Amino acid sequence: MALRFVANRPDPAVVTLPWELPLEEWPDDVLVALPRGLSRHVVRIIGLGGRNYAVKETQEEIAFREYRLLRDLQRMGLPAVVPQAVVTGREDADGEPLPSALVTRHLQFSLPYRALFAHGIRMEDLPSLVDAMVVLLVRLHLAGFYWGDVSLSNVLFRRNAGAFVAYLVDAETGELRPELSPQMREYDVTVGCENIFAELLDLQASDEAYADLPAHDVIAMVKERYDALWAELTGTEHFGTDEMWRIQQRIERLNELGFDVEELDIVTDFDGQQVHLSPRVVELGHHCRELQALTGLNVEDNQARRLLNDLAAYTAHLGLGMEDRHLVANRWLTQIYEPIMAMVPKEARGKLEPAELFHEILVHRWYLSERAGREIDIFDTARDYIDTVLTQKPDEAVTPPEPGVTVDLGLM
Repeated sequence: MALRFVANRPDPAVVTLPWELPLEEWPDDVLVALPRGLSRHVVRIIGLGGRNYAVKETQEEIAFREYRLLRDLQRMGLPAVVPQAVVTGREDADGEPLPSALVTRHLQFSLPYRALFAHGIRMEDLPSLVDAMVVLLVRLHLAGFYWGDVSLSNVLFRRNAGAFVAYLVDAETGELRPELSPQMREYDVTVGCENIFAELLDLQASDEAYADLPAHDVIAMVKERYDALWAELTGTEHFGTDEMWRIQQRIERLNELGFDVEELDIVTDFDGQQVHLSPRVVELGHHCRELQALTGLNVEDNQARRLLNDLAAYTAHLGLGMEDRHLVANRWLTQIYEPIMAMVPKEARGKLEPAELFHEILVHRWYLSERAGREIDIFDTARDYIDTVLTQKPDEAVTPPEPGVTVDLGLM
């Protein structure tokens, strides 16, 4: 049987991979030392021409279904890995059939939850991790995506200005519908709580997490925060006609959560004394779209909010409030952001993505200024942070190895 490749913007190098070998037997010279989450399938991370990909062996029908679902999620702007190709018709040297394979792009600067705990995630970071999972689940549900297998193992986490953002990496059990019923949403949340609880207990049993990790409290937090966010985004609000300011207040609260309002359904009662307000929100990304329009930087939403705040402080400090905002943003970009990024040594650029690094420098500046009793220059802060903090951090981005280099396969 001939090999068949179905690909979205195909990388020609994918064709040259050793598809005649079972994935478990692929040679080290194509593998990359990146941590991986737990999976019911054989999964390997490979490096090709400066890009990293995840390859998963599965059945042909399942591979095509997940490939198309991931493409749909990509078109909808939802946080999921990008599908690259489906490979079918694989056979070994004896002509025996091998499983089909799904190829996705590896998400740069992302980590599975086990690697986060291995990197020393703090107990106080757990609410941020929960919030990332909850926001991902709510976004998928708003779009009509039923996950079917919500778990920590099926997501990757990226840092987001001191918090986290979660990306879906396994859509095998997913399904897109025009709208989800409350029962389907509830089932997804219930399955997620059960899986997360089991995963946290497994971490404790394997000594990869704190012995006193509050697993019960974590899953209670998942349910509570999911319900609260869903209600904020979709709930109907009732108030009197003398409180019309609450319309703008609701919009601002949604914007603070990172969502834009596409449409408001405003209905008054028969005597015109009561107003019923139902918002229809659109995709998360209010702040990152604003920053991208001003600077061209494409970052996570919390990171964008942090950078926009620094841009606002820069504008106020130099008295540029009356200037064109795009010109001021370009000045901040070329005089502050880019010079600081250029200060980072080449060997340290895989430790944090640039926007997260800039956020940490701003936090470091606050600590230095508080200790000194005066405001510390941003460039002095950057030098101190690079010398004393950044060099101690583990790499969170790994580039493909040179040919012939043997690598550790990382976590499973």
